[in-house]
Amino acid sequence: MPPPSTTPATTRALLRALTPRTAPSAASSSSRPVLLSPRRRCSPISSAASTIHNTSSRRNLSSTPHRSRSNPPVSRDRGPPSHESTQTDFERLDVLANMPAPTTAVDATFDDGFALNSGLHVTNMAGVLLVAGDAFAWRPWVKKDSHAHGSAATTATTTVGGGEKAGEKGKKEKETLRNERGMWECDRAAWGALELVWPKPDLLIIGTGATVVPVSPTTRKHVNDLGIRLEVSDTRNAAAQFNLLATERGVQQVAAALVPIGWREEVGGR
Repeated sequence: MPPPSTTPATTRALLRALTPRTAPSAASSSSRPVLLSPRRRCSPISSAASTIHNTSSRRNLSSTPHRSRSNPPVSRDRGPPSHESTQTDFERLDVLANMPAPTTAVDATFDDGFALNSGLHVTNMAGVLLVAGDAFAWRPWVKKDSHAHGSAATTATTTVGGGEKAGEKGKKEKETLRNERGMWECDRAAWGALELVWPKPDLLIIGTGATVVPVSPTTRKHVNDLGIRLEVSDTRNAAAQFNLLATERGVQQVAAALVPIGWREEVGGR
């Protein structure tokens, strides 16, 4: 008996019936090779190189990390605004707000003098010596030459603080506040008010002018021998420090010796 003839449709039906029908998994579908069309299997080298070049040019390769600029804060409040009634008011913590400033407090510093709280103005390129609630015009840079006509201590009379000197004519005056080592130094006669006052102040604040100049060991030793501690600063900060300490501790405990900020060693005090 001859075998039955098979048609292509019958063959496809038999193969479809014999093949198990299972759903393809994601792993199998991803691992299955993808066949490229003949047009996409190969591409010219020039087009591939241009693609790589364009990709690398778009990338910003830098070894340093990018730092964003920080803008200054809009307000000084570090947190959200508080509407509590128990919020602390830092302006009320100023314990010296209700205390009157001393009359010798320095309100302003000028190139040639000072303005005090009492309304007194010290001008004409003069310093100020603030001791025991009193203010004295002070010119410590004016010195007598002891080699001209004898000793300056015996032939000249000095006002309080050495501001003005009157004595034998023909004296040669030197205007300087620096010794040979460049340190701040003045005569012992400039501290006459500190030697006469009693009780002695506990602290003396020296303002050396526009800049800070170290005080010589001779001047420091003379002030310390009077039982007075020494603090050195530029004139602006020395005046602010005197105002604070004199208000807190009283003018009997704190003294100040301030040189005008416009005084220069090269041109002298005049």
